[in-house]
Amino acid sequence: MSLKGKVAWITGGGSGIGLAGAIELARAGAHVVLSGRTAATNAAALKQVQAEGSAEVLQLEVSGRKAVAQAAADILGRHRRIDILINSAGTNLGKRHLGNMSMEGWDDVVAINLSGLFYCCHAVLPAMRAQQDGLIINVSSWAGRYASLLTGPAYNATKRAVIALTESINMEECVNGIRATSVLPGEVATPILEKRPVPPSREERERMLQAEDLGKTLLFLASLPPRACVNELIISPTWNRLYLGGLEKAKT
Repeated sequence: MSLKGKVAWITGGGSGIGLAGAIELARAGAHVVLSGRTAATNAAALKQVQAEGSAEVLQLEVSGRKAVAQAAADILGRHRRIDILINSAGTNLGKRHLGNMSMEGWDDVVAINLSGLFYCCHAVLPAMRAQQDGLIINVSSWAGRYASLLTGPAYNATKRAVIALTESINMEECVNGIRATSVLPGEVATPILEKRPVPPSREERERMLQAEDLGKTLLFLASLPPRACVNELIISPTWNRLYLGGLEKAKT
């Protein structure tokens, strides 16, 4: 399906999976609205996406409910439609385990990974219902299906909740022509790896999924006809360290 004339809003679009998806969708003809919370990162991302197609940027912290509602209203005010929402904004903690995690850290992960994602879904649904068409892609994680000691309880819990929320959208909104997909990537070489207690080595990152792999995955989902709903898509590196006895024991 052609994406020409479509409007796609991508949160967490300043880097990583969100930026890779923005590049692919813009290249395919969609008008892409990037949002992220850091002005400098947003500006650099916008330059990359505009080199491929039509794009604009919004500075947005998705954990702010009123700010999210205003961002959606602004997009609709300019373009009269939102056809695709890709929720890629996400975070994790350095101190992420039960013995060292702060309550403030827990709240931050929940606010961005779950509440912020919900706010964005909730903000676009009225317009999608009016259109009787819309696609929501929520970036969950391998950890959302297969909880990992490495990723920690806050990340595991929020990413599993994303899967349940996505399926709830399908259950309630399929009658309105709206479809939703949870994307569950295994390890991807993106900036969030720097938040790990022990960041992976360069050699390990080279064997992981790359951001552009996820960009092409998002484009595939966005290009399917409206009659087709991919409820859940799991994608992992071929050399999957979680299959090799755990990250602590994996060898490069």
